Amino acid sequence: MTCPTTWRTRHGRRDACWPRKRRTASKVRFFGAAALRANGYPPLLLDFEAEHDTDHVLAIFRQNGCWGAVAKSNYTGCRWREPVHRTLRELALTYFNIYCNMRGERTLRRFSGPVSLKRFDRQHWMTTDKPVWFIVYHLFDIKHYSLLTPAQAKRLHRVDQRLFQAECLGKALKGAG
Repeated sequence: MTCPTTWRTRHGRRDACWPRKRRTASKVRFFGAAALRANGYPPLLLDFEAEHDTDHVLAIFRQNGCWGAVAKSNYTGCRWREPVHRTLRELALTYFNIYCNMRGERTLRRFSGPVSLKRFDRQHWMTTDKPVWFIVYHLFDIKHYSLLTPAQAKRLHRVDQRLFQAECLGKALKGAG
């Protein structure tokens, strides 16, 4: 899969080759949505947008009226969530405290509504060997909701060293090994 070289504008800032940040993660999330579909759930995604960090995509599901998530991440706290969350905002907030960049800044800012991948069935998103940029671009264009006010974002503290180290437990670092 090659990355488009065009500049994209997102929330008033220019990002070179924005989808590159999602290339690996999105394949896994789409697989998670396909696995949920194979088990009788609708294929749904939840998109997170971050400041000074990579975005994150989750496969989400609803059970007995509550939301849960299937996720793969190099960070220990950005994975599975039990279906106990009454709203998507409540689910998103469970990722907030541990969603940080390498400088220890808490970076999660926005979340989307549920995105049904059924809309892409005619493009064979589950079985194609071709790149599925059409899904990534759709995530780029949908409405996202703020988790914080600007004043709250300015007052955020960095994560402490113990939390950061715990989040990196088992993470493969570049150049290691």
